[in-house]
Amino acid sequence: MWPFWHLHLGLRADSGDPDASLLRRKVASLLYSSDFYTVIKKHLRQDGILQMWYPAAEGDAATTSSITKALQQSFPYVRAFLSFDGDGIHFLASMQLLPVVSSSVLAARLQPAAAADFLEWGPQTTVQEQFERVLSRELPVEKIIAENPRAPVLEDNQPINEYFLLRSWFHFYR
Repeated sequence: MWPFWHLHLGLRADSGDPDASLLRRKVASLLYSSDFYTVIKKHLRQDGILQMWYPAAEGDAATTSSITKALQQSFPYVRAFLSFDGDGIHFLASMQLLPVVSSSVLAARLQPAAAADFLEWGPQTTVQEQFERVLSRELPVEKIIAENPRAPVLEDNQPINEYFLLRSWFHFYR
């Protein structure tokens, strides 16, 4: 599920501990917040690109919108792509324009070992086809935010993802 959390928090994915999921959600608010992106920008080169994955299937529209707003507030250029299995969203964010590049150009840039890694989980059989699949799943950032436009920008002092359960029970945000 989230090997990063399991590794750093000492949690096992199969522990069955309900507190483990809650703890992951609380820590996640720190990684997806505008405060975190402020720190990240200090460590990125001017032409650097932040790549981030969010498990959107585990959240709700308010959390996804809030995370997307935090990225958009922090970086002038943001692109989003739905993962192959539809369980998450891959975000690219930068202080510089993110160019639109064809699948053939991207495929030509990969070293053989990276190409093998890229193809390992499929679903396509060539690097160019795999990139075509990725690029075809781009989501307009505005559409993600429009799913819950009232959700605030995710900040460390306003981690709305921690209230996911209440929103799911009462179908209400503020």
